[in-house]
Amino acid sequence: MDTLALMGEGFILALSPLNILLMVLATAIGVSIGCLPGLSAAMGVALLLPVTFGMSPSTGLIVLGSIYCGAIFGGSISAILIHTPGTPASAATAIEGYQLTIRGKAAKALTVACFASFCGGLLSCISLYFFSPLLATLALQFKSPEYFWLSLFGLTIIAGVASKSMIKGLMSGVIGLLISTIGMDPMEGVERFMFGMSTLYNGIDTTCALIGLFSMSQILILAEKKIKERAESAKLNDRLGLSFAEIKRLSPTIIRSWLIGNIIGILPGAGASIASFMGYNEARNFSKHKEEFGKGSIDGVAGSEAANNAVTGGSLIPTLTLGIPGESVTAVLMGGLIIHGLQPGPELFTTYANMTYTFFAGFVIIQFMMLAIGLLGCKGFAQIAKLSDAILIPSIFVLCVVGSYAIHNNLVEVCIMFLFGILGYLARKFDLNPAAIVLGLILGPIGERGLRRSLMLNDGDPSILFSTPLCWILIILCVLGVMSPVVMSKLEKKVQNQ
Repeated sequence: MDTLALMGEGFILALSPLNILLMVLATAIGVSIGCLPGLSAAMGVALLLPVTFGMSPSTGLIVLGSIYCGAIFGGSISAILIHTPGTPASAATAIEGYQLTIRGKAAKALTVACFASFCGGLLSCISLYFFSPLLATLALQFKSPEYFWLSLFGLTIIAGVASKSMIKGLMSGVIGLLISTIGMDPMEGVERFMFGMSTLYNGIDTTCALIGLFSMSQILILAEKKIKERAESAKLNDRLGLSFAEIKRLSPTIIRSWLIGNIIGILPGAGASIASFMGYNEARNFSKHKEEFGKGSIDGVAGSEAANNAVTGGSLIPTLTLGIPGESVTAVLMGGLIIHGLQPGPELFTTYANMTYTFFAGFVIIQFMMLAIGLLGCKGFAQIAKLSDAILIPSIFVLCVVGSYAIHNNLVEVCIMFLFGILGYLARKFDLNPAAIVLGLILGPIGERGLRRSLMLNDGDPSILFSTPLCWILIILCVLGVMSPVVMSKLEKKVQNQ
């Protein structure tokens, strides 16, 4: 009954006029970012993170969640109309979506993508509501040794899976760990790698790092290429809308893709790209209209879009309960939580339960906003996909500088943002993983405190790190996390080649 009361109160707070207005704006911005090839959901969330500083934590998280969901859906618009996925999560959507556009059914493809995205995202909220409190209850059993192994598990998962090379992925995590040691020692108060700069007293500002690694690095990537105009998008000659028969036909595919996307989202490090291809592959395997695949199948579009949007709710579960982001976007969202003074874990469901359930309610409402904005504005968003890099590069550059300066009105932090932009650029060039660097930066202090407190409690004897069943479970998960890149790589190749 307490949970139901919190859910009801969450919806009342989430439906405030300010939250509704911000949801509409943030979802529209997210869809716009998703439409633009070369930009990502993680970049959009990182870029607009400073805007949420003056908001309450629940409103700030709702805004970031709106950008996240909007960007994942927005990638399908350019995938369908110009055969260029706006985000990696929409790569599978382009296969059938563009074929429908060639056949003069662009509006039909966009309607299916929007409807499937809405259903996948809405259904993922069910698991967000019901699995999160269970995991949070388990997390209450965690003490210093468990937090050490948990931070290590988070690093092995995302550092391994999100890079083509396991070694390079782990290197990315180590770089983040080394950067996290900058600032005052958390146990003894000794200066570490501060070089006499008082700005670094509390370590590297997470927001500056996020903006640099995800946004400024993307500017450098775009700037080194020739300034190019986008391809012309197709005209929508047919009508938007789905018949009852089409909804009935797509329902099994959407439910199947929801389950796939949810499971992939809960598994830290797997990501929406794999879910998208798996959803598309299963839609083709179970379809009663196999002859349409390769020529423009609404089943293929629905399978891909329902799966990649179902990842959004699923990936938030380990992020909020255990502090292990499922992918790069949730790594940025976790940074937003910490910046607002909130630590992922059981406290979000006890001390800050009102804020958490307001965010959950907002996440449900966001799906309806996305459906409405997607159907009403897809013609306008299609034009955004034509914006030239000559406009994008200076616009994003200005937002990066203003956003990093606005954190504490400090030019030093702008310089830190530029340094992380260069680091992010080099990381991409050498096939390292910016998300793993961020995760190392966030999880490093948690792991360090867990390890040092454990050793202090046991007079320096490391046996305390192996003293509970939870420790051993997390150790086994760490080993599986290191091995998972091999499994995920084979799985991704299999679903893409089928």
